[in-house]
Amino acid sequence: MSRRPEGNPMNTDQGSPGTDNAAERGRSGPASRPMGIRQALREIRKGIVVMWWGFFDWVAVVSWKALLLVSFLGLILAGIFKIPILAFVLIIASFIIKVVAGGKRRAELTANEATKRAETEQLERTVLEARMEALQAQIEPHFLFNTLASIDQLIQTDPPRASRMQQSLIRYLRSAMPQMREGRRPTLGQQVDLCSAYLEIMSVRMEGRLQPVVNVPEGLKSAVFPSMMLQTLVEN
Repeated sequence: MSRRPEGNPMNTDQGSPGTDNAAERGRSGPASRPMGIRQALREIRKGIVVMWWGFFDWVAVVSWKALLLVSFLGLILAGIFKIPILAFVLIIASFIIKVVAGGKRRAELTANEATKRAETEQLERTVLEARMEALQAQIEPHFLFNTLASIDQLIQTDPPRASRMQQSLIRYLRSAMPQMREGRRPTLGQQVDLCSAYLEIMSVRMEGRLQPVVNVPEGLKSAVFPSMMLQTLVEN
């Protein structure tokens, strides 16, 4: 009696690895192609949208003279490449955009540029004010210590002058402290009061050799003025 060769009966149902890979590629290939096509179409659509809005912005801000010149050149190129219909459509669309939405879009772009410019100027002004405040923080202690030392010396030698210098110092501090606490933009009037008190102190220290005269129109005292700039000019 003949016998069948022994072996795993399940091996007869398994295909070769090459056959399985081919079947897997056959199943995944057609499904992946639509995904790639959709992705490509999506990128093309994004590019068209970007190009359209770029064309829209250009038409909005370009002058009529430049638009007419470009339209004329477009007609010439359309005649060379034999695509007059596309050229006419673009030219008509350009004129419609220019008439209907050009002014509004140009105003929006101008407003955006003005906003950016204002933000830049505000940042520069803030940096300048910070530098002036740092300078003020360095100058005021030095000035204060020198004035107190002068008052201490005058108390022993000339009490009336010491009293005048003390009153001027009090006035100076009354003008300076609110500005430092409030953190608001200083005005020209505040800086004038500060400098007037400073000049009074210097006049007492110089024994009357300095006779300051301050004359500022009332209408200018409310104007915003950088801190310490006027005093720096007075000191020099």
